Amino acid sequence: MDSLSNARLMTAAYLSAGTSSFTELLTGSAPELLPGTGTHAVSASLAADLPHATTIVAAAFDGGVVMAGDRRATAGNMIAQRDIEKVFRSDEFSCIGISGVAGIGIEFVRLFQVELEHYEKLEGRELSLEGKANRLGGIIRANLGGAMQGLVVVPLFAGYDLDAGVGRIFSYDVTGGRYEEHRFHSIGSGSVFARGSLKKLYAPRMSTADAVLACMQALYDAADDDSATGGPDVTRRIYPVVATVTADGYQRLTDDEAGAYAQAVISGRMSAPDGPTSPLRAAIGPGD
Repeated sequence: MDSLSNARLMTAAYLSAGTSSFTELLTGSAPELLPGTGTHAVSASLAADLPHATTIVAAAFDGGVVMAGDRRATAGNMIAQRDIEKVFRSDEFSCIGISGVAGIGIEFVRLFQVELEHYEKLEGRELSLEGKANRLGGIIRANLGGAMQGLVVVPLFAGYDLDAGVGRIFSYDVTGGRYEEHRFHSIGSGSVFARGSLKKLYAPRMSTADAVLACMQALYDAADDDSATGGPDVTRRIYPVVATVTADGYQRLTDDEAGAYAQAVISGRMSAPDGPTSPLRAAIGPGD
């Protein structure tokens, strides 16, 4: 290591006891590296024309949680990218999806991944799922200045709670406010349509396959009504990113696996364009 590198490390921030938070370390030693920090004033029109990630859905099932995201990024009324990835592994037992300004959102994900690794290395154990959710809220709160300029990023966080033995879902607002969601949730421009779809399709203690299929149906419904959400692109073989988190850890479905679910949805829509309906007769009861 050269003398310049040594000099960079011999600062109060690196020599003090500090905390197990990598974000706090950056705040004290190199705040310019934090997402959104030092951002110059951005006009509303420029912010709107930056690539934006859109719809993410998540649903708890019997033994874990599934998260899925469409692949389209938009810049104003243009399609900026057809195959962007919006669902990421945050650590072995959790995942994160992003909506909003794509560039800053990806920086958030990287910082959050390092934050969790940093804690585990210093403490010799991983954070609880609730602790991870709280740490993510702090990272979002640090970008409030950027959000006020239109550089908004709102993530969806989910994981497997090793203590409770269940999958859990957390949503956020731009101030870093954290809210636990029950059963399912969605964020992004197509979230209203996706959530409405999940209300009809979700059932308690669903199997993994049924939860994945419900999320795929919800994304299809979102793409049907929201131009910023991309549906399955069969010709280019671009399908939603789908990941599950269980007691066995994070697992992303392969493109072939995600494609099989997408093809099942598409095949069903050929005969029922509006998708499957909820079992109303079963809810009322036979003979009523």
